[in-house]
Amino acid sequence: MSDEESTEYYTLLCDDPSHEVVLVDCGPREMDVILAVRKVTGQSLWHSRDLARQAPVTLLGGLSAYRAQSAVAVLQGVGARAEWRQEPKPRERTAP
Repeated sequence: MSDEESTEYYTLLCDDPSHEVVLVDCGPREMDVILAVRKVTGQSLWHSRDLARQAPVTLLGGLSAYRAQSAVAVLQGVGARAEWRQEPKPRERTAP
């Protein structure tokens, strides 16, 4: 590469970073929460029960803020403690 040529690098920013939905606690109505987990994840009843019993657990990831808030509202509507948060950024790889 000569002195006249140069390389430019750009960082692209997303307007809406992805979010995740975390089930913090089932609360007293476990069966209602299991059904709500099934509704928001689309998983089987068996898998939804396992997820609900592993709380705190991340149920969904890669969602827009609106979809994450909607899923949390469904879970909170049946008495669960749930929250949505921005997904952590992947760590950048470093050369050895």
